[in-house]
Amino acid sequence: MKTVINMRNLLGTLSLVLLLQNLTPIVTARAIEPSTRVDEAAIQKVITAKLMTNSPDGNFYPERLINRAELATILVKAFYLDKRESVKQEGAISVPDVPRSHWAFNDIQTVLKTDIMKGYRGNLFFPNQRVTRAEGIAIFAQAYGVFQFSDDSVNEILAPHPDAASIPTWARRAIATVVAEGFINTDDQNNIAPLRPMTRGDMAYLLSQYLQRQQPLPETPVVPGVPPRPES
Repeated sequence: MKTVINMRNLLGTLSLVLLLQNLTPIVTARAIEPSTRVDEAAIQKVITAKLMTNSPDGNFYPERLINRAELATILVKAFYLDKRESVKQEGAISVPDVPRSHWAFNDIQTVLKTDIMKGYRGNLFFPNQRVTRAEGIAIFAQAYGVFQFSDDSVNEILAPHPDAASIPTWARRAIATVVAEGFINTDDQNNIAPLRPMTRGDMAYLLSQYLQRQQPLPETPVVPGVPPRPES
């Protein structure tokens, strides 16, 4: 009987060892998975501009994921989408999963009327659905204005990024626009990570770079003792 029990214990131990061996690569892979860089200055800049806010407890939580409703609200603020002519059309677009009582109803109506974001079949918006970095960056570019680069130019712009081949075809021109403008954040290996979920930190960086671009250039200083050039 002792021999049978010992054999069972041995088999159990071996099974546990094999299980741990199989789990170890997964845990390691997650631990070394690259993450994009975000700094505190970027977060503070978008908070000051009132494009994003802290949580009620005063923390920003840059690692939290962005959903479609949050993205819509941020873009309306950043690009003044509610001032565009197309928003003035009468009547609301029917969106079964976004009733008038939804906190982002007006902003979602705005992004739909301006074609910055689109619904899914059956006019569903899926407001709580998380977006990938490819989706978030492409939609941002749509609001900013996608540059009509040629395919060769797109490939050249994206070439320095090792994971450029993983960017979905439909998002390549839009992401190339954001890269060309210097708005993109990457990991330490310069990867864009297009298929990873977009975080609040990712969006803060994108917005901070956009805000930096909006700042007016300083005027040419007047040099003392040098008379101004006469107008022709």
